[in-house]
Amino acid sequence: MTEARTMTINMGPQHPSTHGVLRLVLELDGEVVVRCTPHIGYLHTGMEKIAESKRYQQVIPITDRMDYLAPLSNNLAYVLAVEKLMGIEVPPRAKVIRVMMTELTRIGSHLVWLGTHAIDIGAMSVFLYAFREREQILDMYEQVAGARMMSSYFRVGGLFADLPERFEETVRSFVTSFPDRLAEYENLLTANPIWIQRTKGVGVIKPEDAVDLGMSGPNLRACGVAWDIRKSHPYSGYEQYSFEISRGTHGDVYDRYLCRIFEMRQSIAIVRQALERLPDGPIAVQDPKVTPPPKPMVKKSMEALIHHFLLWSEGFRTPLGEVYHSIESPKGEFGVYLVSDGSNIPYRVHFRAPSFVNLQALPRMAEGRLVADVVAIIGSIDIVLGEVDR
Repeated sequence: MTEARTMTINMGPQHPSTHGVLRLVLELDGEVVVRCTPHIGYLHTGMEKIAESKRYQQVIPITDRMDYLAPLSNNLAYVLAVEKLMGIEVPPRAKVIRVMMTELTRIGSHLVWLGTHAIDIGAMSVFLYAFREREQILDMYEQVAGARMMSSYFRVGGLFADLPERFEETVRSFVTSFPDRLAEYENLLTANPIWIQRTKGVGVIKPEDAVDLGMSGPNLRACGVAWDIRKSHPYSGYEQYSFEISRGTHGDVYDRYLCRIFEMRQSIAIVRQALERLPDGPIAVQDPKVTPPPKPMVKKSMEALIHHFLLWSEGFRTPLGEVYHSIESPKGEFGVYLVSDGSNIPYRVHFRAPSFVNLQALPRMAEGRLVADVVAIIGSIDIVLGEVDR
């Protein structure tokens, strides 16, 4: 009788399929994973502690750098938490623009996931196609905020600026052409026998295990759990939009793929509705404690100039208390917990990062599978290490 021997190897933190600086310690019996242990922290930047030394508006750029593929989603969760703390209701135009931009962000994030996930498994063409459409979304970021990735477009109380001229035409052109592009991706992958062989029945997780592990977003819905914060706890006016929740049946890599494809179609529908209902009006709350005076007034009025200077040099104070607010980000529940001591700086900031929580399901999905399957499983979870480590 021969003694069973296993081998322990490191996968990452330099391995390209770990999607950042994730290190997995794999115990292998031949090609089969006996044990999978994630090691994180290589990208830790102390974002929560940095936020606790900044004025409230200054925290917004920090949120961009967590899930840097969905900066506007992070912005939205944070500003909604501060607005909840202060009892601020933003104008209708700002709400609609926020929804439109965050749904475009969802599409952009899913496109990066689709392209990188496909290239991990060996499908090169999809990567090029997906990034073609993502470029259009980054162009829209640049139009509204002047930056292609770290956009920081949202503000406590509203938006940084109104939409530029002809921006609505740009969005209409995108939502008209994108469904055909999405069909291209599906023609390449959905019925592809190699894709099916690499994804169906791989990385399965049961619904009850997914719930127990705190999973959210497409990873949870792929298990058959129809839970979406936009429906269960609507925010920013989502209750006024008509869309369906994606839902899988097997909880495998293939279902996670189908759920995100479905979500991109629903996001297009939401963006169309936002364009149709986009009202005129202000893009920020008319509250001098939060909103600076218009730029033309700053150039003409000394009082307005002083107001502007004090607001950006000292910030605003918030009431004593604590709040939690979450949104449905592309990767799941992104939540912000704030504690205020009444000053112009948050006393405590904590971010509930979906990538961090979803990653803990990886051992459950990978153990008992082949090493090659680990590559497909990591990609299907769709993690960003900037959000995992923070």
